[in-house]
Amino acid sequence: MFDSNKQSAGQRFTPLLPALLLGAVLSQMAWAGEPPGPRSLWHTLPNPPPVTSTPTPRKPWMLRDREIELDLPLLHILKDAGARPLPRMTIDLFDNITPELDVSSTVSRINDTAVIRGTFKPPVQGDFTFVITGNLLVGTIQIGPRIYKTDHIGNGRLLLVELDPDKMPRD
Repeated sequence: MFDSNKQSAGQRFTPLLPALLLGAVLSQMAWAGEPPGPRSLWHTLPNPPPVTSTPTPRKPWMLRDREIELDLPLLHILKDAGARPLPRMTIDLFDNITPELDVSSTVSRINDTAVIRGTFKPPVQGDFTFVITGNLLVGTIQIGPRIYKTDHIGNGRLLLVELDPDKMPRD
C-alpha cells in the first residue's frame, strides 16, 4: 500500500529548508550592511506661523532668509557627546546645497547645552559651529566665501540666513 519511492511533499523539501534559511539570513546581512542615507538636521518650514508683531526690516548684509524646523531626534543625537558614531547628517541651505556634516568636536555642558564643531565631507569645503541649548540651535556656517547663520527668532522658531560678508559691519 505504501510505495517507498513516493515521498510526501514535506519530505521532499526538507533538504531545501537549510538552504532557504541560509539565503534569508545572508540577504538580511547584505541589506543591513548598506549604510542609510543621510538625514537633514533641518528643513524649511512649509507654512510658517503668521508674524504677530511688526517684522524687523531686513539688514543690508542679509541676502536671504527662511524659517526652518529642526529634526528634534537628530538634534538630540548630535548634542550627545557620547553618541558615536553619529548617523549621517546634512543641512539644507539655499539653492539645493546640502552638505554632509563631519563633526570633529562635541562639548556637552551640564546645563543642557552643547557646542558642536566640524567641517563638511568632500567635495564641500567649509566649517560650522553650532550651539545647541534645549531644542534650539544657533550657529554659523562657512562654505567658501558664503556665510550662513541660524538665529532664534522667538517662541522656539529658527531662521536660516545667508549673509553678505562685504556688507557686514566690522566689529
